[in-house]
Amino acid sequence: MTAPPVLPAAPLPIASVVDLVYDATRERITSGSLPRGDRIHQEDLAEELGVSRTPVREALRRLAAEGLVEMRTNRGARVADVSRREMHAAYEARLVIEPGAARLAAKQRLPGPLERMRDALAAQRRAVPNVADSFDANREFHLALVQASGNEYLMQFVQRLWVARIGEVIYERQSESTQRMASNAVEHEAILREIETGSGARAESLTRRHLAEAMRRSADLLGSAGAPVSHVLAR
Repeated sequence: MTAPPVLPAAPLPIASVVDLVYDATRERITSGSLPRGDRIHQEDLAEELGVSRTPVREALRRLAAEGLVEMRTNRGARVADVSRREMHAAYEARLVIEPGAARLAAKQRLPGPLERMRDALAAQRRAVPNVADSFDANREFHLALVQASGNEYLMQFVQRLWVARIGEVIYERQSESTQRMASNAVEHEAILREIETGSGARAESLTRRHLAEAMRRSADLLGSAGAPVSHVLAR
């Protein structure tokens, strides 16, 4: 009797060492444990992660391609800083992406992302008056809003905008009082309500006004941001 053929085992989905170093370093940057502008000591990072310097170098090159790290000749690597011009450009990009995403979200009404938005809103209310926690909840709400559009390309774009905590210093200025932080949550609730009821045009308009007002309150940090805000407001 012929024995049945032995089928080859399925390959294990094991992430490479470079991927693991990349993920760990990226998390440190996005969480703020590696602050903007700080030098990255490759030897220390390699020792901390228990790897050689080779995967650390490769991971840093990937992060540099994303704009999170700056590789400087003969001076090593450092966490990329954020200029006023870059912050302004990021807000302009969000004004293009997020209102349209809100309109799509109202059309899709995807249960998972909508639940994520509700959770973020609840966390934002609990966070007051803690600015750092409120910022994290605010970022989560906006990421969930774009996820609710169901468009993976929009999600990739907006994750790039948020990944370096590019709005943290702006958010701190915007949230100058507990009343303003609470009002921010109220505006989020209104956007969520329009999405849940399928009111795409209204959700788009409220999101645009929400972001434009944030730019107006931070005009001193965004440099010339105050000038072009009016042209993106819904008429």
